[in-house]
Amino acid sequence: MNPADFDLQASVSRLFVYPIKSCAGVELQESLLIETGLEFDRAWMVVDEEGEFLSQRELPRMALIRPTLKYSEMVLRAPGMLALHIAFDRVEEPVRVRVWDDEVAAYDMGDIAAQWFSDFLSEGGARRKLRLVRFDPEHRRLSSRKWTGEVEALNQFADGFPLLVISEASLAEFNARMQAAGHDAVGMERFRPNLVLAGIEAHDEDRVDEVRIDTGDGGLVLLRPVKPCARCTIPDVDPATAETGTAVNETLRAYRADPRLDGALTFGMNVIVLEGVEQALRVGQPAGANLRFE
Repeated sequence: MNPADFDLQASVSRLFVYPIKSCAGVELQESLLIETGLEFDRAWMVVDEEGEFLSQRELPRMALIRPTLKYSEMVLRAPGMLALHIAFDRVEEPVRVRVWDDEVAAYDMGDIAAQWFSDFLSEGGARRKLRLVRFDPEHRRLSSRKWTGEVEALNQFADGFPLLVISEASLAEFNARMQAAGHDAVGMERFRPNLVLAGIEAHDEDRVDEVRIDTGDGGLVLLRPVKPCARCTIPDVDPATAETGTAVNETLRAYRADPRLDGALTFGMNVIVLEGVEQALRVGQPAGANLRFE
């Protein structure tokens, strides 16, 4: 890949997966790219008795559930709880669950996992009956064709797209505004990206047509940013304490109201995979992109 062929040169600086939707992420040095995004990303989800997904919007304490990915299992830890071990190769009965407007096929992960999540996420004497489910890999859940056009982009339990990309410079600009307003800077974890790019200017990720990543040995990953990421209240949940605030959204409101989404506050870009399934993404890989002119 010749850097001279691109308007912008960048590199992969950080990689994150979020095995359980809305729980803490796992930072990796390397991750396999599959059709639905990074391997294990949003492969599991917490649901209520009706099979409806739950997130930090309703249950901020989900931020305190921290997965670790091992060779054959995922280990979950949370304050005051014994570790919960989830085998990669084991599920129980099939179920139907809902994530936003989509009803999808999944597998229940059993009573022990359900008890663990119910115990940790029940507060104030109100007992919640929760279940952990895993996405059925045979189910085809597509991103909105309004944004992906001719491309059928698959994802699992993500809000709507396979990947979220943010640049280091975007976070730096945001934190400069936070500090100017008298607030503490926040970490990239607040915005829950999968892929962080270094070497480009703030919000260049909003303005590029495609991102090409050289995986080495002639390998190529080709990604297309398709939709700005509209922000809810989750970035205002402190991932270290699960305490909620308002400073993040207040700061975004001052400069990130996006006319492309009728004034929604946006930060980062939702991305689809055009090429490179089964390639390994690694921190340090070079990337190039050309600016999009509309």
